[in-house]
Amino acid sequence: MLSKEWSKFKSGSDIRGVALEGVKDMPVDLTDEVVERMAAGFGVWLVEKLDRPAEQLKISVGHDSRLSGPRMKAAVIRALTRAGFTCYDFSLMSTPGMFMSCVNKELSCDGAIQLTASHHPFNRNGLKFFTKDGGLEGKDITEILAYAQDNASLPEKEGKVIPYDFLSVYAAGLVETVRKGVNSKTSYDKPLSGFKVVVDAGNGAGGFYVQKVLEPLGADTSGSQFLEPDGSFPNHIPNPENEEAMHAITRAVLNSKADIGLIFDTDVDRAGAVDSTGREINRNRLIALISAILLEETPGATIVTDSITSSGLKLFIQNKLGGKHHRFKRGYKNVINEAIRLNGEGIYCPLAIETSGHAALKENYFLDDGAYLVTKLLIKMAQLKEEGKKLDNLLDGLAEPAESKEIRMNLLLDDFKPYGQQIIDELAAFAAKEPGWIPAEDNYEGIRVAFNKTDGDGWFLLRLSLHDPLMPLNIESDSAGGVKIIARKLYEVIKKYDKLDTAPLKSFIDSAD
Repeated sequence: MLSKEWSKFKSGSDIRGVALEGVKDMPVDLTDEVVERMAAGFGVWLVEKLDRPAEQLKISVGHDSRLSGPRMKAAVIRALTRAGFTCYDFSLMSTPGMFMSCVNKELSCDGAIQLTASHHPFNRNGLKFFTKDGGLEGKDITEILAYAQDNASLPEKEGKVIPYDFLSVYAAGLVETVRKGVNSKTSYDKPLSGFKVVVDAGNGAGGFYVQKVLEPLGADTSGSQFLEPDGSFPNHIPNPENEEAMHAITRAVLNSKADIGLIFDTDVDRAGAVDSTGREINRNRLIALISAILLEETPGATIVTDSITSSGLKLFIQNKLGGKHHRFKRGYKNVINEAIRLNGEGIYCPLAIETSGHAALKENYFLDDGAYLVTKLLIKMAQLKEEGKKLDNLLDGLAEPAESKEIRMNLLLDDFKPYGQQIIDELAAFAAKEPGWIPAEDNYEGIRVAFNKTDGDGWFLLRLSLHDPLMPLNIESDSAGGVKIIARKLYEVIKKYDKLDTAPLKSFIDSAD
């Protein structure tokens, strides 16, 4: 059983911790020793899983632009080579590219380790693991941490380190995907000639997309920004959900008069976009756009999303695109595994996507890959140009809410999950009997309740966070002032729970419009 000291590192299907000093009350816990023990734990886990000795196995190791990445990479490689593994040192790499090293025919790594903490602050870092079957599950992470806790190791043998530029190999695959996808009869090698595409990498690992993908395809990339890796993130948080980040790429698009703007998170497993008018394409709009592309290729298919997608998106997918919309629990592994499950049951599902920008396509191993996602957008953009249309046109008919709000309320106790679940269960019982409250039937997390035009003209979703002692609340309305109407109704029911900090909700209700 994991101790509190080691269980704190588990974050769903990843490992995360503090790798650098610099933030008050956050001491470094991802020390070299701890990282070596985690890497050794993965080695033990992999040998047992594959039933082959370490000296016959290959593991790739990479990192995003975080300042602690090179130090942690060195610790990982020390642990693995000490056990006899062959390590391919990729240095700077995107997270999706790490997985691709496991399915690449030439390299065919048995495992991969990426050092990343996604969009989290500069002082954080972590380990993310892959095999040819994809990213590891939560139970696998528990096993690896248990090995680390026990300081488990393999017999010492001399392994080796091989520097390898796999980023170029991965990028070349994206280039070929675009060329084949567009299949231009006039400019096969440079199908993006005549397009201006600007990229904001946020000083993460995504800057390669300009030089290694867009430029070989003929795109004009002038106006692109923050391409140099810098783990201090001096310009903005590399996160398509961050308001400042989206404003930055919007300005770049408008100033450059670009056809499209692309933005990545730190390790490139998420992405967002901005169209030629400066309209942000993220969250519901991004889901709508990629759904339009995929449902044209596979009519009537099922799109899996997380639970907080809008009612307008559901209608767009079902009524405008002719597909099916299946909401599921938040967490990128949750939506991916649900899509895989549906396909296994004979329900064709080409896409699993979160509103955060995690998008996994069946045609791409159900890998959440921001670079592959925007590559699909670029292919369609080039195809539409030949028809005299723009990518923007695919969003015609998407109804968007008049208002939306997310409020996060802390749970004020250590053992928070039973209390949070109690709130959800009692609220569900209340909603089932209360006139005007319409519980959603297609909800798999927390409680989602809809209201008609006279009662707020929208919905709320209250759920329990996957890992933290808090309850996020999402409210959406199709009418001005509707969000506060719904918020007031909910507050009157949940204010009695003294271990739920409802102050943020009350503050929003009392705030001036």
